[in-house]
Formats: sequence, structure tokens, C-alpha cells
Amino acid sequence: MIRNLVAAFLMLSMASAPAAARNTKLTVFAAASLKNALDEVNKAYMAANGGKTVVASYAGSNALAKQIEQGAPADIFISADLAWMDHLEGKKLLKDGTRSSLLGNRIVLIAPNDAPTAVKLEKGVDLAAVLGDGRLAMANTDSVPAGKYGKAAVENLGAWEGVKNKIAQAENVRAALLLVSRAEAPFGIVYKTDAASDPGVTIVDTFPADTHPPIVYPAAVIAATENTDAESYLKFLRTPEAVAAFEKLGFAVLD
Repeated sequence: MIRNLVAAFLMLSMASAPAAARNTKLTVFAAASLKNALDEVNKAYMAANGGKTVVASYAGSNALAKQIEQGAPADIFISADLAWMDHLEGKKLLKDGTRSSLLGNRIVLIAPNDAPTAVKLEKGVDLAAVLGDGRLAMANTDSVPAGKYGKAAVENLGAWEGVKNKIAQAENVRAALLLVSRAEAPFGIVYKTDAASDPGVTIVDTFPADTHPPIVYPAAVIAATENTDAESYLKFLRTPEAVAAFEKLGFAVLD
């Protein structure tokens, strides 16, 4: 009987160990534009919760959503637009009641620091003339939120036809930022928060808010997660310390 009790104890220990290990690490899939701010928030979360580890994977929201759909082991998803979160919600991949609109942002036209040019983003602006033989760096305009916002804004200003064949498309907004920071493209369209994170670029002008859909970053817990800290992590994103980190880089924290 003692032998049976010992065997049962060992089996119970082996069964519970993986769950305990999983609960010490939280995996967050987040839009590439969140990297600087969320890295700081994650450090604060880990400092406040000794023994907990947050691992963040940054990429375009479209790529992350597709990975989650294919079974990637994410606990949290923070998208740069509503559409990709809607996509996962439609497939019942989000935990009920955990989704909320976390942050807001703006998109801007940027140039390398050593080559700023005055451009006023208004109806009739001739971006093609400003570009000359250069290219406009943007995240993928078909699938990446920053690219879709940028295309909508340029279309609304009446400038898309002139620049559509001059786009240097990147896999995410940080890659587009890098093209301009390295002076490989004379102009780019990125989030205001991206521009604030890179001293190699300057903001030429900000796109009017009414030229594109509202920029909203929703966050939610993934339905398949077994991590018991996932919901408390989402709550931490609205603490004064986290809010300060987001606002420092130009995000608006939404109610």
C-alpha cells in the first residue's frame, strides 16, 4: 500500500510540474510598434511579481494573429488594429470577457534626421513630387495595420495614385522605420510612437486623424492559455506605472 501511495504521489508531482512551469512564464504576442513601451512595462511587471517571467514576441499584428490561429502558445495578444483581434474573436480563440481597447496612436510622415523636408499633409499634397526618385517606406499596405492606416490616409489626401508605385513595403512598421533611419528611403509612414523611439528620424508632419480609421490597440487573453496570470497581467497594463510608460512614448491609454 505504501508503494502504491508513493507511486501515486510521483504521478501527481509529474502531472503538476508542467503546469507550474507554464505559470512562471507569460508569453505575450504584441504589435511591433509596442516594443519599447511594452519592454519597460514588462520589466515593471516582473519586478512587482517576483518569480514571474514575461516573454514578448513582436511582429506585425497580421503575422501574430495567424500564428495564434495555427496554435502558437501565446497567452496574451495585443494587436495594432481591431480587424485582427476581430479575426481571432470570430474563430473563438479569445477568452470571453477579457478583450478591451487598450491604447490609441497616430501616424506620421518621417524623414531621416539629416535630411528633413517641409511637407504639409493636407488635401492635394503632392507626395510624388516630394519623393522624386525615392521611395516611401511603409508596412505592408494590404495586411499590416500601420500600412493599412497609412494607405487610407494617403488616399484621403488624394496622393495615392502618385505614390502607389513608389512604395518600399516592409513586413512590419519597425522595418519601415529602419529604412528611413538608415536613409535607405527619404520618407516613411509610421506610428508617432515609433518616430519617438528612433533618434535617427524626424517627424515631418502628422496625418489628420480624420483621414484614416481610429488607431486602436485591443488586448485580450488567448482562450487556449492555461496561465493563471494572464488576466492579472492585462489588469497590470492599466496601472499607473504601466500607463506612465505608454504615455511617455506617445500612446494614449484608452478608458
